[in-house]
Amino acid sequence: MINEKLPRIWYGGDYNPDQWPEQIWQEDMRLFRKAGINVATIPDFSWAKLQPDEDTWDFAWLDRALDLLSKNGIFACIVTSTGAVPPWLATKYPEVLRTTFDGRRRKYGHRHNACPNSPVFRRLSTQLARKLAERYASHPALVAWHVSNEYGGRCYCENCEKAFRAWLRQRYGTLDALNAAWWTAFWGHTFTDWDQVVVPNILSEHTDETHTAFQGITLDYYRFASQSLLDCYRAERDVLRAVTPGVKITTNLMGAYKELDYFRWAKEMDIVSWDNYPALDTPTSEVAFRHDLMRGLKAGAPFMLMEQTPSQTNWQDYNGLKRPGVMRLMSLQAVARGADTVMFFQLRRSRGASEKYHSAVIDHVGHENTRVFREVAALGAELASLGSALLDSRVEARVGILFDWENWWAIEMSSGPSIGLKYVEQVRGWHAALWEQNYAVDVVGLEDDLSRYDIVIAPVLSMVKPGLAKRLESFVSAGGTFLTTFFSGIVNETDLVTVGGYPGELRRLLGIWVEEIDALLPGAGNSIHVKSPFGDLRGSYACGILCDILHCEMAEPIAVYGSDFYAGTPSVTRNRFEKGSAWYVASSPEPAFMSTLVRSLAHEKGIQPVANVPPGVEATRRRKGDESFLFLLNHGDKPVTAGLGNGKLTELASGKPVKGSIQIPAKGVVILREA
Repeated sequence: MINEKLPRIWYGGDYNPDQWPEQIWQEDMRLFRKAGINVATIPDFSWAKLQPDEDTWDFAWLDRALDLLSKNGIFACIVTSTGAVPPWLATKYPEVLRTTFDGRRRKYGHRHNACPNSPVFRRLSTQLARKLAERYASHPALVAWHVSNEYGGRCYCENCEKAFRAWLRQRYGTLDALNAAWWTAFWGHTFTDWDQVVVPNILSEHTDETHTAFQGITLDYYRFASQSLLDCYRAERDVLRAVTPGVKITTNLMGAYKELDYFRWAKEMDIVSWDNYPALDTPTSEVAFRHDLMRGLKAGAPFMLMEQTPSQTNWQDYNGLKRPGVMRLMSLQAVARGADTVMFFQLRRSRGASEKYHSAVIDHVGHENTRVFREVAALGAELASLGSALLDSRVEARVGILFDWENWWAIEMSSGPSIGLKYVEQVRGWHAALWEQNYAVDVVGLEDDLSRYDIVIAPVLSMVKPGLAKRLESFVSAGGTFLTTFFSGIVNETDLVTVGGYPGELRRLLGIWVEEIDALLPGAGNSIHVKSPFGDLRGSYACGILCDILHCEMAEPIAVYGSDFYAGTPSVTRNRFEKGSAWYVASSPEPAFMSTLVRSLAHEKGIQPVANVPPGVEATRRRKGDESFLFLLNHGDKPVTAGLGNGKLTELASGKPVKGSIQIPAKGVVILREA
């Protein structure tokens, strides 16, 4: 439970009373109560108002706002307001501003505008966090702390360059070790003094933001930049924790956000929270993947949905409305996949600046007579009726998909073999194959306990870090099924190729040797022909992007390529390794292949879908103790009837018994308690 003061699903969002005259605040409270709002995230970007200059503080307005919330039965997730520095700070200390990738010092503006390695920023941001903690530690409204906002971006200033050198000294110890890790003998880049190391940007090793001459240098800078921002979070967190040790602390993440290694971040967070903003045409499977990734950051623990829009965004190219029912559907999809909160940005729609057209619970019209408000209020009442039943319940899965940010960075900054290889697309493809068939799946990190799973899938596991190959061998030896794909086992943690034949450290486990890797042009392809049927896997399937040309050493060929000079050579292999098996898919296959293979692997392991429901219905289950809760979400535009078998079921909200089958409206959701 996030906080025992509020033992139910939190419902609310971002509230900015400092942007409005105080006479409006009372009306806000009336509308919040009517909508069932019970938590306000406050004050998000108010540093300039809380601290008008370095020596002046003004908390009186925030005192009044928090007191008003508390008086109206609404709690506060208090934000440290350090997501953007105030103008006075940038004017007085210009060195606090970031330097861009092309080497230009920014002027004041926008947000995420502070260098994370600026001593001034660290000092003043933690000072503000301490002031807030000391002032509101005992305030009855406080239920959680929210540090900064949506951390992101990289800085390339002199402070960062100096800090990067210090980080490298700690990581490598000696220049000899650094030169070896980066392979600096190439192009005569051998360093003989630490001060010779410069930040990798457009002025040094890069031709553009994606392409770098020395992947090892840039890979380490990405690690360093992620850690630098994490250190900013930790500095504020430590201040808050020292003053309020019993209050959980978080910051809002952004799903599959490339710049930050969220598995490392999650270790430092009491609870994961994230902001969900799919476009109108984002596949539902992709949204499910992001929820599963956020849940997986802390080994399946419940997470917070910190932000979503009640209807439309403002920053996408085409900001269409959420159709009737979709806001509820997407909110409960988050709950179904592990969220214990449903929060919005924003509670009252802004009058000006870049987010004035971003939807809100209270629209510009200022009253409750809108479709969006009615839907928000209806969901608020529904969530209230659920009480604490779902809190702390967990999704249980026997299939895990490995995800690694550093692998992502390394693959997509690599000079070859194909610009068409996109790591997240490959991971999502395998996740979607499981999602569409309603198999429960966790998205987990390389350090997580694999023994919880019967099947582990690691798409494009190019980077094999120390100890990982042995852990995978142990998993398979004990009876697990492991599946990986083309372009795996290529490099080590510093992006140096593992010599002795691909797939490097995975060669023994997979029982194959990859001799060559063919990169196919856009629109070109090959085919996978199944020679040894496995479960439902038979016939032929299209494939493309890359084709690994391999030899079976211990593995058996399950399928072969259909064309080109390597026609007839293995394209899918299985290696029986002690009690388990290790699969290798040597190209990027069409979705039908992935769906068929994962279904066949699941059947072999006795893994069943969460529920057998019509196409377009998402089924998930959360468990707590002896209780379980079945979610059925109809993403289609027509009502469907789902068969439920003979189990004893009741609707969670109403307590009404359900037998045999149930009709799910278009864009509707049903939550059932299972006996």
